[in-house]
Order: sequence, then C-alpha cells, then structure tokens
Amino acid sequence: MTSYHRQVPFYYLYPFMKKYCNIPFAPAKVPVFYGWIILGAGTIGILMSIPGQTMGVSVFTENLLEDLEINRNNLSLAYLIGTMGSGLLITRAGKLYDRFGARIMALIAGAMLGLMLLYLTRVEGAVQYLNNRNGISPALATFLLLAFGFWGIRFFGQGLLTMVSRNMVMKWFNKKRGLANAVLGVFSAFGFSLAPKLFNQFIEKLEWQGAWLLLATVVGLGFVVFVLIFYRDNPENCACIADGKRISGKKTKRPSSLPDRDYSLAEARKTRAFWAFTFGMTLTALYISGLTFHVVSVFDSAGLNKEMALGIFLPTSIIAIVVQFICGYLSDFIRLKYLLILFMFGMLITSTGLTMLGNQYAAYWLVIFGNGIVWGLYTVLIAVTWPRFFGLKNLGAISGFSLSWAVFGSALGPYFFSLSIIYTGNTDLISWICVALSIFLFFFAFKADNPNELKISNHERSSKNHPY
Repeated sequence: MTSYHRQVPFYYLYPFMKKYCNIPFAPAKVPVFYGWIILGAGTIGILMSIPGQTMGVSVFTENLLEDLEINRNNLSLAYLIGTMGSGLLITRAGKLYDRFGARIMALIAGAMLGLMLLYLTRVEGAVQYLNNRNGISPALATFLLLAFGFWGIRFFGQGLLTMVSRNMVMKWFNKKRGLANAVLGVFSAFGFSLAPKLFNQFIEKLEWQGAWLLLATVVGLGFVVFVLIFYRDNPENCACIADGKRISGKKTKRPSSLPDRDYSLAEARKTRAFWAFTFGMTLTALYISGLTFHVVSVFDSAGLNKEMALGIFLPTSIIAIVVQFICGYLSDFIRLKYLLILFMFGMLITSTGLTMLGNQYAAYWLVIFGNGIVWGLYTVLIAVTWPRFFGLKNLGAISGFSLSWAVFGSALGPYFFSLSIIYTGNTDLISWICVALSIFLFFFAFKADNPNELKISNHERSSKNHPY
C-alpha cells in the first residue's frame, strides 16, 4: 500500500473498496493498463455532459423562444439563475467526490441529468397546468420552471459530471497526465463540435421535446449502466498505480508531477497561482458562453448572416484540437504559467476581433483563431493545473471551488451579452470589457508560478543568505 493511499479518505474501508472496485471485473487483471480504459470512459463522461453545456443548450434556444411564453432577455435571466445556483453547489459536490469517489458521483450525476432533461420535456404542459390550476401567468411559470430545469442540467451536467470524469482520468496518470489530457481533449472537442448539428437533427425529426427525451434516455439509462461497468476512482483501490505500474510493498516517493504534500482548499486559495488560473478560466467561461448562447444574434447585430455565425464552430474546433493536443503534451514538460499566458493572449485576440466584427472580414478570423486557442487551452489547464500544484487528496474540493467561479462566469455571459444587444444594439460594450480584463489577466499570468517552485526558490535563497 503506497503512502498516497494512506492519505485518501477510504483508507479504513480499503478491503471493502478493493472488493467493490473488482465488480464486475478486476482492473488489475485487464491485459492493458486500465488507465487507458479510464481515459476512454472519462471522455465519454464529458461527452455525456453536453446536454448541460452552453453549446448543447443553445441549440434549443430559438425553439424555446418560439414555443414558450418567454422572451430572449428572460430566457437568458433564467439561464443565469439556474447556472448561478449550480455554481453555488459545485464546491460542496467536489468535497463529496473526494469522499465517495468517481463511480458513485458519476452514477448520481448521470441519473439526475437524465431526470432533469426528462423534466424539461414537460415544461410546456406544466405551464398550462399551473395557469389553469393556480392562475399563475404563463410567462412567470415558464421563467420559474426553466430556471429550475437549467439549474439541474447545469449542475449535474456541466458541473458535477464534467468535474468527476476529468478528475478521475487525472488520478490514473502522473507523468503522462498531460498526454492523457491531450487525448481526452481531442476526442471531447470532436464530440462538442459535432453536437450542435446532431442535436439540431434530433430537433428537426423529433421536435425539441423529443430531442431532450432521447438525450434523457441515453444519459439517464445507457450512461448510468456504462458508469457501473467501467468507472473506477483511485488506481490504488484496484491494485494498480498511476501510469501503469503495480503496487509493490515498498514505499515510493511522490512523482515530480505532484507536490511534496497535498494542499487543503484553504491553503490553495491563499496562493496567487490559484486565483490567476481561476480568474482566467472565469473570464473565458463568461465570454464563450455569452457568444455561444447568442451567436446568431451577435453576428446579426454586426451585419453578418446566420451561416457565418454557425460557421465559426468547425474551424474553431479544428484549431482547438491542435492546441489541445500540442499544449496537453507540452504541459508535462513546461511551466503551466506559460500556457496561461498563451491562454489569456487567445482571449485578447478573440475579444478584440469581436469589437471589430462588423467592419473587417479579418476580425471574423480573429474571433475564430482566438476562440480556438481559448477552447483548446481551457481543457488543458482545468485538468492538469490543480493536481500538479495542489495534489490529489483534496482535488475535488479545489477543482470544484475553481469550477464554481467558471460556472458563475458562464451564467453571467449570456445575460450580459443579451443586455448589451438589447440596450446598445450590438456586443461592443461587453466585448471592450472583456478586452480590458484580458489585458489585466495577461500580465497577472506572469506571476502565476507553481506554489511549490516558489517555496523551493525561497528556501534556496534563505540557505544562501543564512548558511548553517
């Protein structure tokens, strides 16, 4: 049993967990390193979260506006409230993940996401019931019911399921963590790029209620069975260790891709690096979610047609895939602050392009190119940063707290973009705000050193100045 295993919450339940981990089969007896199977399973888990991601919800936006008693501003506000409510619970969910592990939490996330999608198919009927039974106006009933539905799919999809699946993969790799995340990012990007067109085909054939019902069945039933079969939490519980070795009786040093000790959430929040990375991800979540949710209206306000608006996703995805793979691989060898600097530079490119969208064709490609950098690096940084900087013991709490900020950003984005379009006729105001914040965070990124490297550096200076 390794020294790391003695730090995990399940130490005293190890015999039970070992047996539980071997049902329906023992990962240690699989001919290949089970971490590669975990990588595939985690990728599928992230893809199953798409119905709760902004990209998955945005496909249904125009249908909801057409069939339900709600306008664009109130729909954005309902999305904001639901997403903000989700963000308030992510940190707590991360702590539960640290306690109960990926298998249990992913099962809950998948089942509840399926139920919430099923609930959304019944909103139109529920509005009529509340109006006839209690006299609640259709507009108010629609707003309240959608806000709750958005909370459910955002929390269990974008929040919990994504966090659990990604963290599970990161626990099964140490020295190869960047490579594993690069592979995860590439296949996730393909799935995310194909999802809007696929969901739109579902809507055209089944209408929006039928499309959500189909997704509810796939996630709530099919994926839950998949989780029970393939998901596992810590490799130590399965008689394996990260990167494909087997447990030996000797204690081993923690790998260089992990800090010398595990940080608590309170300790992580005291570091400058934590906030540099968290604020960067929050700003990009705000910008990307706002642009994606209102992409047709944003381009229309700039005098560009729907085809050009929807046309940004494919080239953006191609750039993102290339960035994810290259930077994911490089993350095993270079300081992560350099990737954060590039991340914020990409944010500066795309937000600057959006301010000039209606005037220059080159600005159209600035938006695409910047988005590709941002999309690609977001997947890299959100996965590899927290294990390397703060360890694995409290990974769920730390990543969950950071993710809650990103969720808040993604909640505010659609609403801020909506306000900008309604009151100014375009997105110039919110775009310039994003430009200003991107410049600030770009320079802040230069100070985002690994806290452990700073301690080593301070110790070396202290030793030189005060030899013993």
